[in-house]
Amino acid sequence: MTAEVERRLVESAAKGNEMSFEELVRANQGLVYNVALKLTGNREDALDVSQEAFIKAYKNLSSFRFESRFSAWLYRLTYNAAMDQMRKTRDVPTVSLTEEDEDDESQRDIPDPSPGPEERAQRRELQEEVRRAVLQLDEDKREVLAMREFSGMSYGAIAQALGIEEGTVKSRLSRARAQLAEILT
Repeated sequence: MTAEVERRLVESAAKGNEMSFEELVRANQGLVYNVALKLTGNREDALDVSQEAFIKAYKNLSSFRFESRFSAWLYRLTYNAAMDQMRKTRDVPTVSLTEEDEDDESQRDIPDPSPGPEERAQRRELQEEVRRAVLQLDEDKREVLAMREFSGMSYGAIAQALGIEEGTVKSRLSRARAQLAEILT
């Protein structure tokens, strides 16, 4: 979808045209779901995140300022919804202690494969350090880095979502990685 068509659809949807919003959903549902799935790693959570992102987009269409493509804005909404979803579910480990047998159902001691408290604390500390470093990047570098590294999007998909050339994506990503390495060292 071209930027011009996208803009007309957003303007029309912001005025209440539901068919225009449905067209925007159809054009972006694959991107939104794939981003959500890569971030959450769970099909059901990805569906919830996708729905949440589209609901937020619909409710906030009037505040969209066309500073970027709608698809890039929707990506940000999806990313934020996925982060919210992961915060809700990250500290809820489940391990089944029931083993079914042909004759009976009995309890077994099964070691919990999840990391211990010290390892979890170290991981959280490292994640927080990386998060702070990423936040120090310029918005354009941070956005491309998140789309590529956290969401696994291809250079072409990032270029399309942001409305920029693929070469620009590659150079921003290269500069973002270099700056991030500098910050972290």
